[in-house]
Amino acid sequence: MGNQCQWHLWFVLAITCFVSQNYVAGELERVHLKAQPRNGNSSKGDGFLGFLVVGDWGRKGAFNQSRVAFQMGKIGEKLKIDFVVSTGDNFYDNGLNSQHDPAFLQSFTNIYKSKSLQTHWFSVLGNHDYRGDAEAQFSPFLRQIDSRWFCLPSFIVNADLAEIIFVDTTPLVKSYFLNSDNHTYDWRGIIPRKRYITNLLKDVECALRESTAKWKIVVGHHAIRSIGFHGDTEELVNYLLPILKANNVDFYINGHDHCLQHISDTNSRMEFLTSGAGSKAWRGDMKKQRREGLRFFYDGQGFMSLQLSQFDAHIAFYDTYGTVLHTWNVWKPIFHSSM
Repeated sequence: MGNQCQWHLWFVLAITCFVSQNYVAGELERVHLKAQPRNGNSSKGDGFLGFLVVGDWGRKGAFNQSRVAFQMGKIGEKLKIDFVVSTGDNFYDNGLNSQHDPAFLQSFTNIYKSKSLQTHWFSVLGNHDYRGDAEAQFSPFLRQIDSRWFCLPSFIVNADLAEIIFVDTTPLVKSYFLNSDNHTYDWRGIIPRKRYITNLLKDVECALRESTAKWKIVVGHHAIRSIGFHGDTEELVNYLLPILKANNVDFYINGHDHCLQHISDTNSRMEFLTSGAGSKAWRGDMKKQRREGLRFFYDGQGFMSLQLSQFDAHIAFYDTYGTVLHTWNVWKPIFHSSM
């Protein structure tokens, strides 16, 4: 399912804005990816979309981050990917300290150097990112340093075949507010938390309900379903999952647990995909309960790819040698309805 078209970022709503103001319900920021014809293809591209997903990575190359990056470059070239998705915890241990933090170059620009990775990187924040200057990662200044970078708290990527909604899940997790474990979190724009969450969930529900995309994908840092160290995230199970199910979301993709895993929902078509193994992994750290729907689990470093066509999706997970660990195909009915 190699992609034969080239995608370009052609419109970003309010790309230069900061988000320090309290979040107010409204349409989420949207990024539109427009297919550019190549090799004689039509103006609508070739009907394929492919991207890589990596999470929990920013360690200045350590803990096999550089090896994962190298294999991402090779797989990205083979698949002719359109962009990369980051599931958060972009910079360890405590995010960026400012928009001038050299860790941005040391953990991102200088690590992901392969030609195929010189494309758009769409990122959400993880809980470790909130321990630093969270707003630094939203700064347009970072795009001046490295034009690949794009990060906002929550936003939507429209790419013809798919609509991908990036959701800021960290504020949903109550324990970060009740027990900071001696960490300082940057909650600017989040407080009052209840209003922030209410407005965010309302916007996500509205975007999904109005979406006419062939594939609906939601990306967040925290897992809805996981047998890894952190397990299921109670707040996401209670508040986000019902919205995803009601609107026929195809894939929920997350990081947070430092592993690779695939769990199929037992009462819907949704697939839960964890790609949080971009650097430090947790060997042997897995839960024994709630294993229904488990298709695959790997407690080492790696990443995943997702390739989409009008009719099917192909999921693949890779380790630090580029070995394919697990694949899965999902077929889309020809007459798809988003009831």
